[in-house]
Amino acid sequence: MHTVIVGGGVIGLATAWRALAQGLAVTVVDPEPASRASYASAGMLPPANEQLYDDEPLRRLYLASRDRYPSFVAELEEVSGRSTGHRRDGVLDVALDAAAVADLDRAHRFHKAHGIRTEALTAEECRVYEPRFAPSVRGGLLAPDDGAVDPRRLTAALLAAVERLGGTLVTDRVTDVLIEGRATGVRLAGGGTVTGDRTVLAAGCWTHLLGGLPPGVVPEIRPVKGQILRLRSEEPFLHRTTRGLAGGSAVYLVPRADGELVVGATYEERGYDTTVTAGGLAELLDKARAVLPEVTGLAFAEVSAALRPGSPDDRPLIGATSVPDLLLATGHFRIGVQLCAVTADALATVLSGDELPDAVRPFSPLRGDGVGTH
Repeated sequence: MHTVIVGGGVIGLATAWRALAQGLAVTVVDPEPASRASYASAGMLPPANEQLYDDEPLRRLYLASRDRYPSFVAELEEVSGRSTGHRRDGVLDVALDAAAVADLDRAHRFHKAHGIRTEALTAEECRVYEPRFAPSVRGGLLAPDDGAVDPRRLTAALLAAVERLGGTLVTDRVTDVLIEGRATGVRLAGGGTVTGDRTVLAAGCWTHLLGGLPPGVVPEIRPVKGQILRLRSEEPFLHRTTRGLAGGSAVYLVPRADGELVVGATYEERGYDTTVTAGGLAELLDKARAVLPEVTGLAFAEVSAALRPGSPDDRPLIGATSVPDLLLATGHFRIGVQLCAVTADALATVLSGDELPDAVRPFSPLRGDGVGTH
């Protein structure tokens, strides 16, 4: 069985690796693999977020991926021979105002109800963990079993694993999906086609724009812009991944062992615009400085903008469509890196001839909620 995967971001590459591990033949088609949202992402792996509070199916999916992540990256690092930058040294959320204190209290109760280990901290205890915190920090919540991954290293490891397991990478742009009663492959911008027994569309917010798709088979996947700042110091400025909460919004600060500090991110509905703006940079710096007043002394390294793929209901689309042999893996919005493990495993299972796992079934593109394909 030969699978064609359109899209070389973290979702497409992870799916390719897991399918190859199942003994399938795989071709990934992407003009610039690992160069868009996956490249810009900070890679924070928190125990949960507010999107999960009132969405039980998404909560089950997220926690299944969280449970899988340590073994997923361990297997990947062994196969690829590369580090993913995965670290489980804790995620520390800190509150900067009274509303954020209440938010952390709700999060603590949510974590406790779902078996997630977290510890409520006083302001003084927060500063023991991170002495550079601002005096305005009022308290915190530490998730000691969670952490982060470096998406740039993660995708590099996935590319290496795909190559080592015999996968094929075609660096060209797909113009059309070939459908002759069933999906038979794709047409390339440079001429020619890539054919296969199954075709997986994992092209993020460009998925629904591919030519050749019958109306309604792929719902619109809207782009949600995020600007992300990278700073640098000789030694790590923070000891662990941190989120600062204030004014109903959050800033995340993800340290790397090499001294990089990733600060993100804005949420902007601006179509396919990826312009880096002075306003976006100022917003990130202001929020970071509220948590870490000394952060403005760090060296500037990079600022980037990328597009998150948002489905109509902001939930992922994973599995078969109404077109035989055409599958989707898109719409992961802001938790694609977090969900790549469970998504890749589920699609590899389906591509091998089995059913979608129970935790993934509510996210089938054929779900009957007005979002799914028809």
